[in-house]
Amino acid sequence: MSKARAVARFALAAAHGTAYTRSIDMYATISLLAPPYADLSYALPPEFPAAFWQPGLRVAVPLGAGAPRAGIVTASATPSGDIVCKPVAWPLESTPLLPEDMLALARDMARRQGVTIGHILGHILPQGLRGARVRMLVPGRTNPLSLRQILECAERDGLAKALLSGAAKLLAPGVDAAEAAFCRLRVDPPWPVRPAARRQIALLEFLYEHGLVSRQRVQQALGAGIAPALRALRAAGLIDIVCQENEGGDPLILPPPPLPFTLNDDQSKALQELLVALKAARETSVHESRLLFGVTGSGKTAVYLELAKHCLADDKSLLLLAPEVALAHKLRRDADAALPDAPIFFYHGYQTPARREATFRALAARREPCLVVGTRSALFLPIPRLGCIVMDEEHDTSFKQDETLPYQAKEVAWRRVAQTGGLLLLGSATPDIKTFYAAENGSLPLLSLPGRVGGRPLPSVELVNIHAADTLLAPQSEAALRETLGRGEQAVVLLNRRGYAPVIYCLDCKATMRCPHCEIGLTYHKGREKLLCHYCGHAVPFPSPCPQCGGMNFLPLGEGTERLTEQLSLLAGQPILRLDRDSARRAGRMEEILAAFARQQSPILVGTQMLSKGHHFPQVTLVVAADGDLGLNLPDYRAAERTFQLLVQSAGRAGRGDKPGRILIQTRDTGHYCWRYIQSGDYAGFYAEELQRRRRRSYPPFVRLALLRLSFALDDSKGPSELAAFAEAARARANLLNVRMLGPAAAPLSVIRGRRRFHCLFKANDWQSIRKLYFSAKADTAPRALRLFLDLDPVNMM
Repeated sequence: MSKARAVARFALAAAHGTAYTRSIDMYATISLLAPPYADLSYALPPEFPAAFWQPGLRVAVPLGAGAPRAGIVTASATPSGDIVCKPVAWPLESTPLLPEDMLALARDMARRQGVTIGHILGHILPQGLRGARVRMLVPGRTNPLSLRQILECAERDGLAKALLSGAAKLLAPGVDAAEAAFCRLRVDPPWPVRPAARRQIALLEFLYEHGLVSRQRVQQALGAGIAPALRALRAAGLIDIVCQENEGGDPLILPPPPLPFTLNDDQSKALQELLVALKAARETSVHESRLLFGVTGSGKTAVYLELAKHCLADDKSLLLLAPEVALAHKLRRDADAALPDAPIFFYHGYQTPARREATFRALAARREPCLVVGTRSALFLPIPRLGCIVMDEEHDTSFKQDETLPYQAKEVAWRRVAQTGGLLLLGSATPDIKTFYAAENGSLPLLSLPGRVGGRPLPSVELVNIHAADTLLAPQSEAALRETLGRGEQAVVLLNRRGYAPVIYCLDCKATMRCPHCEIGLTYHKGREKLLCHYCGHAVPFPSPCPQCGGMNFLPLGEGTERLTEQLSLLAGQPILRLDRDSARRAGRMEEILAAFARQQSPILVGTQMLSKGHHFPQVTLVVAADGDLGLNLPDYRAAERTFQLLVQSAGRAGRGDKPGRILIQTRDTGHYCWRYIQSGDYAGFYAEELQRRRRRSYPPFVRLALLRLSFALDDSKGPSELAAFAEAARARANLLNVRMLGPAAAPLSVIRGRRRFHCLFKANDWQSIRKLYFSAKADTAPRALRLFLDLDPVNMM
């Protein structure tokens, strides 16, 4: 066999998983970026020098008989003797796309969670960087080589030499027409489509659920036969096909940019202290952190943007984080106006995979400082010369991810500035109790903005007793809305419950419609003509026969934002706007709603907690919290704190212009202790009382708290016995490690997605004891039917 044919055969074998035993000079540990997320050893091809395979380099490796997988080099070593080892197929980049500090961050997170580095990176990298796709531009060829063509090439030595010399280049994967074309929904439900047009309805529902989606993904999900439905809906004007997402937004729908500002004395003092901290961090390479505690409307955003100007002038980048996409859009708009010449990057999870990958690659290649605005996922971008991270609304629970890859954004941000010797700034009008406790004890220096910009007073807060009310809005609230509209002003009405009605009651058999997978009531969504489960997504057309008796007589009970909007449209005498997760699903729709309200095209805006923070509407003089009790009595030690934060933040939307504001909070329990602090805007008083309650009950910040979620399939007979065995092993370990264990007990939502759920609480003085308890008990029992998920410092107790 000729050498060329032998090389070609070796390359194909590497691509398809054939193992070779041979004497190798070096091997590397490769962490796979997709399931099974294993750490595997691979021989390093002799065509490349050992120094080429740096930690953080993405590579294609064989695994089984399928196509090559993407992995990342975590370490390399010289073998002590002959080993059986498949070789790395080919590098996916010439130099590591992941800088050393990001790899160190992933390694630290992996160690804390007991998983591989690839598992961490496989959840935080953009989708396109998790796959083994690459192109190679070779001299003398018009078209780049694909990975398969590279592996089939008989002259891989020559390709390697060309790559190492710079004559050849590795390029990002190409984008075909189906990937570059995005399908976009143009109209919210209900849609004028015949009930028999099932493919059209399926396509509309898919786009409504998933937002802006590439045509390729639509075809993969719904099949190639969806093309006629796509053409018909496009011709009817219900959907659009665009070449790329409009990141900048249509200037016709965006709200007007903020006016130029000058910092007042309090803002200037806070900024000067931040600049001193920034300088100290730069000179000592020791990170600094600060809490900016300012009432709503005190101008915290102006301080952030001035700090960004100084960072950029000092050759440092700044990362500005918001808890939600709506607020991130607003901060990006403010940054564009305040820093028109600054390089600004925008990043969040609702962008297309191609957009996120392009931003990641652009920042990885960049060497100059910049401003990055985004949500929590932007924490994992390779930002050059990072000098400062700002977390606006730091108290918000959206900064904690508790699914797939659990992490607290504040902890990750702290680690990033610790790596770079930078400044972490946390900002809020209602700080997290634990954050303020750290400030009170000297661990986190505190900066204050005690008054609103321009000396405007905080809005007055009134309680409206709805204990005996038979409608959602009390007469007092309706009268206040009419007065506000009569003066030509605007109002915001908050109800943290989506849909039209949360309960559908069968008048024939007296049963309520429930999800068969979750044992939870189905919510009626009138616009979509469906009953939906908000936990697993199960959907039933409405009306449909009752599963208990077959009857068709139903009564919708309770109110959601959709029903409330319908009722208030009658009060206003015109259609009004609604902002919740349902109304904002369509790409660009959130910005349209906020901009239309800012231009006073609607006198009332109904919404969920998406509206409670950050937004600035000068003409809003009235805010009504339609059901202030909604989260107050949940089985969660943070229930009162979250209610306080939500309603104080909501109150901050009123009176931000020249006219005074007024807040009405509807409640069935006017005697609850948190109301008096909300009415007076007394954060310090609420903090002191809440701290006293937590000290008595041993809750954070006085202990480390973890929630262990356990579940097994409803039809699994081994689940209860495995649960009991694990609980016994965990309890024995808990006593040895001085960890207080509560449970396991049935979770508040006891069945979700066909699994019986249980909760177990761990309280300890340090996180390490809790981790040891969890991993040792799991190793002792090796449960198979039982699914375990450890959540450190949980924010969702349901």
